[in-house]
Amino acid sequence: MDVKGKAAVITGGASGIGRATAEMLAAKGASVVIADLVEAQGVETVKAIEASGGHAAFIKADVTDEDDSRRMLELAVDRFGGLDILYNNAGIAVGLPGYPRAEIKRWRRVLEIDLQAVILGCHFAASLMEPKGGVIINTASMAGLYPYKEDPVYGAAKAGVINFTYSLAPWAAKRNIRVNCVCPGVVDTPLVRRGIEAAKRAGQTAGIPAKILHPRQIAEAVLSLIEDDSLFGRALEVRPSGPRLIETPEAPGVRRKQP
Repeated sequence: MDVKGKAAVITGGASGIGRATAEMLAAKGASVVIADLVEAQGVETVKAIEASGGHAAFIKADVTDEDDSRRMLELAVDRFGGLDILYNNAGIAVGLPGYPRAEIKRWRRVLEIDLQAVILGCHFAASLMEPKGGVIINTASMAGLYPYKEDPVYGAAKAGVINFTYSLAPWAAKRNIRVNCVCPGVVDTPLVRRGIEAAKRAGQTAGIPAKILHPRQIAEAVLSLIEDDSLFGRALEVRPSGPRLIETPEAPGVRRKQP
């Protein structure tokens, strides 16, 4: 897909990976709806995009709420004439103290935002995209590809996103909607910085990596998934050494079909 002239919605778009992706898509000619709970940062991101000659709008939205999820997608249609790209990026971690010491409501919130909201976003996007097609990218994580003892609930949610993405591969042929996911390592975002500082204060530094990715590296990976029309139902792992497509598992006797 050529992103020029397309309309995109990015959740968690006010900072970190979401903001870097919003700015990159806008620079390539896409109109971007930034959905986030942090209004001040969201408005600031819109102003930065517009100052560079791009088109953007902000909507305060809780991605776990049905009405908010629907409204953020409909804003792209109303303001920019359609919905071509959805980037389900919003996410949180359990943090310290971790599971099972963390409050139940805290790790349930991780499942709601990191997994259930992705499913909800895809649900509403399908009917808006289906007439002419589109692209959906979900933020998963390397924590969903491999055991993640530091935050097993976060890892479980991201593993769910990856399997959900794999399972939507048939949408490419049935609905002309390509669904892929990006699986970053540790990225230098406000959320991660707060987590690292908390871990250092608690003396739990064993899980802190030596090399941390920049949000722009993930935005570039997301852009590659959007632009490559041959990719669907795929997971793209992003390490400091570079991106790597993960071989999609299939049930015994099932062959992968092209759209």
